[in-house]
Amino acid sequence: MTSPSGTSPLRADKGEKPSSAKNGESRRKRSGGGRKPPSGKKSKGRRLFLFLLKWSVTLGIWGAVGLAGVLLYYAYDLPEIESATTFTRRPSISFVSVQGETFAAFGDLYGEAVSLATLPRHLPQAVLATEDRRFYRHFGLDFIGLARAAHVNYQAGRIVQGGSTITQQLAKNLFLTPERTMKRKIQELLMALKLEYRFTKDQILTLYLNRVYLGAGTYGVEAAAQRYFGHSAREVDLYQAAMIAGLLKAPSRYNPRADRNASHQRTVQVLANMVAAGYITQAEAAHAAQVGPTGVRQFSPAGRYFADWLMEQIESFGLPPNRDLVVQTTLDIALQRRVDRELSTLLADAGSKAGASQGAVVVMSQDGAIRALSGGRHYGESQFNRATQSRRQPGSAFKPFVYLAALEAGLSPEDLIEDAPVRIGNWRPENLNGRYEGPISLRRAMSQSSNAVAVRLIDRVGTKRVIQTAQRLGITSPIANDASIALGTSEVSLLELTGAYVPFSNGGYAVWPHGISEIRDRSGQVLWRRSGGGPGQMISAGPLAALNSMLADVVDYGTGRNARIDRPAAGKTGTSQDYRDAWFVGYTADLVAGVWVGNDDGTPMKRVTGGGLPAQLWAKVMNHAHEGQPVRQLPGVMAYSPPPPPAPAAPVIHNPLPAAVETLESVWDSLVNTLFGRR
Repeated sequence: MTSPSGTSPLRADKGEKPSSAKNGESRRKRSGGGRKPPSGKKSKGRRLFLFLLKWSVTLGIWGAVGLAGVLLYYAYDLPEIESATTFTRRPSISFVSVQGETFAAFGDLYGEAVSLATLPRHLPQAVLATEDRRFYRHFGLDFIGLARAAHVNYQAGRIVQGGSTITQQLAKNLFLTPERTMKRKIQELLMALKLEYRFTKDQILTLYLNRVYLGAGTYGVEAAAQRYFGHSAREVDLYQAAMIAGLLKAPSRYNPRADRNASHQRTVQVLANMVAAGYITQAEAAHAAQVGPTGVRQFSPAGRYFADWLMEQIESFGLPPNRDLVVQTTLDIALQRRVDRELSTLLADAGSKAGASQGAVVVMSQDGAIRALSGGRHYGESQFNRATQSRRQPGSAFKPFVYLAALEAGLSPEDLIEDAPVRIGNWRPENLNGRYEGPISLRRAMSQSSNAVAVRLIDRVGTKRVIQTAQRLGITSPIANDASIALGTSEVSLLELTGAYVPFSNGGYAVWPHGISEIRDRSGQVLWRRSGGGPGQMISAGPLAALNSMLADVVDYGTGRNARIDRPAAGKTGTSQDYRDAWFVGYTADLVAGVWVGNDDGTPMKRVTGGGLPAQLWAKVMNHAHEGQPVRQLPGVMAYSPPPPPAPAAPVIHNPLPAAVETLESVWDSLVNTLFGRR
């Protein structure tokens, strides 16, 4: 049986496949599939590409999600923009002299807010030329600036240029901490974008200029201009504007108060930046650099030791917190400058030759008010206050308390006492010059600063009585219950020793040394005012008059002759063992002053005594301090006319021990030379 086609069913069955293949081939030809199928290698490459593409997209999506999560995490605790108008700060404390001059300030000082429209054009231009030239062309982040800074830093091999925009700096200074962490940097970027979205460029720049730190405790261009130039930021000239802009890089280093030369060099660089930015010409920059420094206030560290001492006391007054304070002090700033200059000159000249590297001076009025206080030769080199913080042996400057105790016990200046070698136990004190005069009056012993007499006196009246006398007059440091205190072996500060001499000058009234008369806030409201002067009268008239006449002899013809001035004065010299410390503390009827000279490490000086450099400096300071004041007599010395130097009551007795030692040394030297020095 055959099919209609005339073919055999078998053949037909067998021919299905070829027929199908042909049809398929035909279809491939029609559909363009006549190319050879891809090889296995190409197929694998395509699959790898698709695999990488798939996972790249996947990772990109998840990376974006992760980045968004990180940004949301760091953005969660971003400060509110509204906090830009509120801030916390340390209250400022300004110290004012009796002349009304502010000589020191602590804390944060914010000036009045100023707008761009009221500022001279060169002030914001100086800031933009130095900090962010593309400020008006970026959106808070400056990628071009970052690339430029990276290139410059790479070439320099160190970080010499930053890439932060003004908006970023504002975000960091206004809202964030200065810590160097990833979180702070990310928050800085987010906050910069937020600021750019919320404020205009002019508003951002205005906020920046009013709140940026500019050294010396000042925040904002107005406060800086007032402190550095003495006038408003609205009046700054080109040089002053460049100097303010230069402070932004390093407020402490380029502060004219800290280093005038570094400040000037930085200002010149800012002027060059302004030329490069096209804001000014080269001629304008050169002119400003030449004449501009004259418009910067001259600063001196006068009164800084004094201000530091007062700062330690402010907290004890219990004043309202978070309020700016104006402290009216007792400091005479003109006298302070003179004291600083005289001390520096003395140490640089005669002091240098004598091996004395440091000194301190305190000047007080009769009520204990401090008129001048120098704690060292240069505050910028050392802030250690040698007038208040250092305690040294006063030597014979302690003897007035010994003599006062003796006078109060019934002795008189004309009583005789033996000036001869003395021994207490194993202690054998000697006179500084190695000489003894035999029986002499107390007056003579005081003027010549006899150690032997002072020791005999304390042995007679008792150490406890001497200690009580010193303490009731103002010595607060511990005093050893030992006879050696007659020679000033217990350490004291210059401030307390000077204060303890004040009763000698004011009629016997002990005082509390002080430097503050009034404290008020910036609105003028008085928060505290000093009242009262001290614990009262501590020396009766008779012993005081006797002691004053004896201490006047010290200055007139005793060891303190170098302290003579143009009016009645009294005082006492002091020299510690091995010439480590030299003192002179003296007074008139108006002022009391103390001087110490020595070395911080206790190195002995070259035979410097209290009657030398300290007495000379005291005379210069006190002559200046009394200019224009009437001459007044010392308390108890009604008709002051120094008597002629009394003759010694007995022939001068030389201590035989030094002479014997000298003879033995001479014999020994001769013997050594004979045996070994010649051949």
